[in-house]
Amino acid sequence: MADASNPPPNPLPGNPGEDGRDGQFQKGDVIIRCTDIFKSYDGRPILKGVSIDVRKGETLVVMGGSGHGKSTLLRLMIGAELPDSGTIELFGQDITKLKEEDTYAIKRRFGVLFQSGALYNSMTVGENISLPLREHTDLDENIIDIIVKLKLELVGLRDFEHLVPAQLSGGMKKRVGLARAIALDPEIIFYDEPGAGLDPVMLAVIDELITGLGEKLGVASIVVTHEMHSAFRIADRMVLMHGGHILAEGTPDEIKKSDDPVLQQFIQGKAEGPIPLRLSSRDFAEDLLGG
Repeated sequence: MADASNPPPNPLPGNPGEDGRDGQFQKGDVIIRCTDIFKSYDGRPILKGVSIDVRKGETLVVMGGSGHGKSTLLRLMIGAELPDSGTIELFGQDITKLKEEDTYAIKRRFGVLFQSGALYNSMTVGENISLPLREHTDLDENIIDIIVKLKLELVGLRDFEHLVPAQLSGGMKKRVGLARAIALDPEIIFYDEPGAGLDPVMLAVIDELITGLGEKLGVASIVVTHEMHSAFRIADRMVLMHGGHILAEGTPDEIKKSDDPVLQQFIQGKAEGPIPLRLSSRDFAEDLLGG
């Protein structure tokens, strides 16, 4: 009998219609499927056969040390880069085989919150949020203004529409970036280190927004983070990237109970353990002597 709390992977529903939204995805359906992904830079392997599914309505946290592939995996998922081999299916379509112009409808269906917020400094808060609406829709300006207010209300910043990024704190910039990421009502939101540089209170605010958007909008959330307290607070499921592989995968409770020494060193933040300080593969003496 199948475990209702951990359903088996579902086949992805069919291709989207002309409007790019097929309406077939229900909570629990696999909305992203990465299969046997390999990626190298200048001959240095970063991802070594990574496979993972993401379901509609869940928050998947991707953890891992610097250089172990988590940010690379995120860039591949959003189509910013292509893998060397393997398939990445979003909404039932393998984006690795599509022409750039054919990915337009797919990219409208997800939003991205970048680590810095990535706001345009020359634009006001309202103009930043309205940008994707003006670029990708034919909505009347009055409707766009209403949508901007609605998105700012969701992140608690409705009175800040006329400010510019220089007048905002780091946490407020993140919230504006999130309002822009959800401007087109995405079905998936990707978060790149959403808690980076934030104080504990503002980090908790961002965590509540991530969780709340998942509950209110039913989106799938993929969160790349180093913040362990935050990760365990928001995750439905967690993966640890290590050495280009997925070392561990499970619920927060399963991850906490794992006896894997690499996983425990990472989540407990210990200096001593199987994760080495030095990552160079070259002999130190030979390197000094030019050998």
